[in-house]
Amino acid sequence: MTEQNPFYDVLVVGGGAAGLSAALMLGRTRRRVAVVDSGEPRNAPAHGVHGFLSRDGISPAELLATGRDQARHYGADIINGTVVAAGGGVDQGFEVTLDDGRLLRGRRLLITTGLVDELPDIPGLRERWGRDVLHCPFCHGWEVRDRAIGVLGTGPWSVHQALLFRQWSSNITLFLSDVVEPSEDELEQLAARGVKVVPGAVETLRVHGDALKAVVLAGGPEVAVDAVVVGTRVHARLDAFSGLSLAAVPHPLGIGDYLETDAEGATSVPGVWAAGNVTDMRAQVLASAAAASWTAVIINNSLMAEEMEHDLTAYRESLAVTGA
Repeated sequence: MTEQNPFYDVLVVGGGAAGLSAALMLGRTRRRVAVVDSGEPRNAPAHGVHGFLSRDGISPAELLATGRDQARHYGADIINGTVVAAGGGVDQGFEVTLDDGRLLRGRRLLITTGLVDELPDIPGLRERWGRDVLHCPFCHGWEVRDRAIGVLGTGPWSVHQALLFRQWSSNITLFLSDVVEPSEDELEQLAARGVKVVPGAVETLRVHGDALKAVVLAGGPEVAVDAVVVGTRVHARLDAFSGLSLAAVPHPLGIGDYLETDAEGATSVPGVWAAGNVTDMRAQVLASAAAASWTAVIINNSLMAEEMEHDLTAYRESLAVTGA
């Protein structure tokens, strides 16, 4: 856009796979679209994106660069920045404020801001996150197959994680971390699958030569591992949208919070939609992109209906004037 403070059809806040997929689809419908993104995707530490048909193994940075180019091809504006506040409504339009003071206005708003991972407070964990500290077997299990894998206990889901990763390796250790207390049935399942169970608190990770070597327990004992699995708590990035009375709610699975939407991505605020991990924390990259693409179709249909009402009113008024 060359004019100052343009009025877009759709403001997309968040330029990951979901936001860019929506922008591409909206651009193809000839909508004026702006995507605001700070260029810091949740999966940035990962070596590659997996399970994405035709793009398996692509680096997160390359995927975003390609997505930006394709969205731009259809006229989308990609704006580097962070949205710090949002307001307005469907009648007067929406307005977002960027961290540098810029204002953007649009008829509809799509939130694709994703999630923030809350990791246990264990030294070394954050630094290895996305490399040899993992969480999703479907995303990264293949890369650590047949290796020694430790599962850090963070809650009830840790037993399930240990049993699930057993599919990729026969050398699995579940660290209870003074947090997890498996039931008798779960202990039997772990034993049947050959998963080792280690009590006691985890103190730190031992790294040598930029590679994870061991999990260190309180008091000094070490257990050799090549990779560590940890279940994070996840939180929807929604601070900027409090002015629209949008807030995260606890997820039914007890693994964090998310933004509630209906099946087509509509939030409780008319004219505001959401897609991707901010509303579906279990969606992988491909699923997030697909969901956002469909939500873009719904947003376009909403705009089209509004335009139809406007044109019908003008048409009827013209007939009344001419007496036709």
